[in-house]
Amino acid sequence: MPEALWTYDSLGLLVVSAVIGVVIGLTGMGGGALMTPALILVGIPPTAAVANDLVVNAVNKVVGAGVHWRHGKPNLKIAFWLIIGSVPTAYLGAWLVHAIGAEDVQGMLKKAIGATLIVASTAYFLRAFFEMSGRIRAGDDPDPPVKPVLTLLVGVIGGLMVGITSVGSGTVIMMCIMLLYPTLAALRLVGTDLVQAVPLVIAAAIGHVMVTGVDWNLLVPLLVGGAIGTFFGSRFAGRVPGGLIRRGITIVLAVTASAMLGASPLLIGIITLVLVVGGPLVWRMLVRRFSVHLDKPVEQRPGASTHA
Repeated sequence: MPEALWTYDSLGLLVVSAVIGVVIGLTGMGGGALMTPALILVGIPPTAAVANDLVVNAVNKVVGAGVHWRHGKPNLKIAFWLIIGSVPTAYLGAWLVHAIGAEDVQGMLKKAIGATLIVASTAYFLRAFFEMSGRIRAGDDPDPPVKPVLTLLVGVIGGLMVGITSVGSGTVIMMCIMLLYPTLAALRLVGTDLVQAVPLVIAAAIGHVMVTGVDWNLLVPLLVGGAIGTFFGSRFAGRVPGGLIRRGITIVLAVTASAMLGASPLLIGIITLVLVVGGPLVWRMLVRRFSVHLDKPVEQRPGASTHA
């Protein structure tokens, strides 16, 4: 199997997975949302792309969670309720796809991934917006009171999404954590999401491997590159602004979603042009509109805690 690392295609996969691993470590986002559609767009069948990416994502999450466990102070109470809800549904996701038995299961899965990417791109944009407008705190904050029922429900739904498409463990679920716990500090938010995502993604990976299996020539370079990238990204998570990265990823995900959903090349080009040209203009308008909050003390910003 080591020879899989030394082909031209495998070296390309190694570099791509390392870059995506850095994004995972920096922001807690980007694993399945970027890698799965990338594999599909280069010709890998959707079922194989999901199965192999989940295995890689599981390893990346373990590496990132290990670093954040020491440096990011994850909220284990929130992570516990997410795990209780997400692990069973994540495992069942692959079996659900298999049980449906659609004649065009690859096409169905491709469309499901496209729809999930739309949700993920919206989550990326909202997170960047909430950071910019001061709704996410940048420093340490006391642990907020846990909401078990709502947190469990987020885990159930998020786990099912990940189990079917491999997308959502670091995008949709993180966004839901942020909305449920707006006073949770940004670094703790990333750490909490990475910790809860480890058993979630492992459960989904086990289900897909049992149904689909793995392709070692694909898996080995993705594992090596992803683990290296995630480690270094996690080490610098507190030093590099993730907002700019997330805004760029938002555009990539929206364009990729249109391709997954079967849009024509002309429509994909129009969507890309609108987002690339119009996106920065809209963002500058939002910055001007909400920049007043950036000049206020943290405790006076919308959504910020009123106590030290």
